[in-house]
Amino acid sequence: MSAVDEILTAAAKIVDDFGNHRTTDYFSGFADDATFIFYTHTQRLNSRGEYQNLWASWEKDDGFRVHGCRSRDQRVQILGESAAVFTHYVESDIEFGGEVSTITERETIVFERRIDAWVAVHEHLSPENAE
Repeated sequence: MSAVDEILTAAAKIVDDFGNHRTTDYFSGFADDATFIFYTHTQRLNSRGEYQNLWASWEKDDGFRVHGCRSRDQRVQILGESAAVFTHYVESDIEFGGEVSTITERETIVFERRIDAWVAVHEHLSPENAE
């Protein structure tokens, strides 16, 4: 399997796990030291653990749940032998406070080859129709 195919497979697993609210599986796609930048959160998250804590607070305090996620227009850029950038547009069905809404975003995930697998080391989200 080519590096591009391996990254597409890793990214598809992250999207599928997110879309099915499989929290443990979803977070396993990210390195412990991964960073995250979300336009809906005021600060950079400096580890997978920080993101997991934020996610847990969303669930507890806001009734957060993911009901679906769809990816389109995927692109992989290989950077040397151990880094790659995955970009796509993503549409997610998200529940907060008992109401489900669909949001569309642009997403970048940076992957690094660690041992014999590609692992996500950075995720950045922005609204698809940013003004």
